[in-house]
Order: sequence, then structure tokens, then C-alpha cells
Amino acid sequence: MTAHDCVFCRIIDGQAPASIIHEDELAVVFMDIDPVNPGHALVVPRAHATHLADLPEETGAHLFKLAMRTAAAMRKTAGLRCEGVNLFLADGEAAFQEVFHVHLHVFPRFKGDKFKISAKWGQNPPRQALDELAEAIKGHWHTS
Repeated sequence: MTAHDCVFCRIIDGQAPASIIHEDELAVVFMDIDPVNPGHALVVPRAHATHLADLPEETGAHLFKLAMRTAAAMRKTAGLRCEGVNLFLADGEAAFQEVFHVHLHVFPRFKGDKFKISAKWGQNPPRQALDELAEAIKGHWHTS
């Protein structure tokens, strides 16, 4: 994907409009045009990266720092319903990523809003299966 094809790259380059909350040398925070709730913001690295693992760890950490500041600001903003905050990052098509430039959603939540997460929780695999999977993942921990 080229910067011309990526809507977030066009926003970052000033070639597409955005309602910007914050920008610095590593990232830009702007309002989502299809918000879950009013106040929904996106934290986006300046450098194009399709997947989270494509980012330098320092940039990933910076995105989370900006998400924390954005969430705190949402809670203080008069007129914005914000009884809680969700952070959401979709990494890959199977995880519902739609724009293939890493981005972290930060959106305010309030009692009775329409956002829902549906999942089959409570599968409770046996400890041995968890231990085996942990070891398998651990084997790639330092190679990623």
C-alpha cells in the first residue's frame, strides 16, 4: 500500500481533512468519522505500518501513552458523555481491521450506549493446555 492509497497517510500528510486533537513527531490523534459514540478518536502513527508488529516498540508505547491522555481528556470534557473508555486495536483482517494502517481507537462509553462486544467467554481450558500454549508462544517471544 502506498501513502496515496492509505486514507490515514493522506490525513497525516494534510491531503485529507481531519479534526485533529493532537499531533507530534510520532503520531496524530484525530476524530473518527464513523464514531461508536461522540468523542471517538483514533491514535495513528505517522509512519505507515500495516500491523502492530511492524511498528517500532517505542512507537507502539507512544500510541498507548497518547490513548491514555486522550481518555483522560475525554473524561474531563464538558458535554461529552464519558462514564468509561474502551481502547480497541484491530490487527489483521480476521480481527476486523478495515484500514490497513495501525490505529488505536479510543472511545467514550456510557450506560445504555449501543456498543456491544459479543464473545464466547468461559471456555476454561485445562491448565496443561494453557501451559503448553504459553511455552509455544514463549519460544517466539524474543524472535518477534
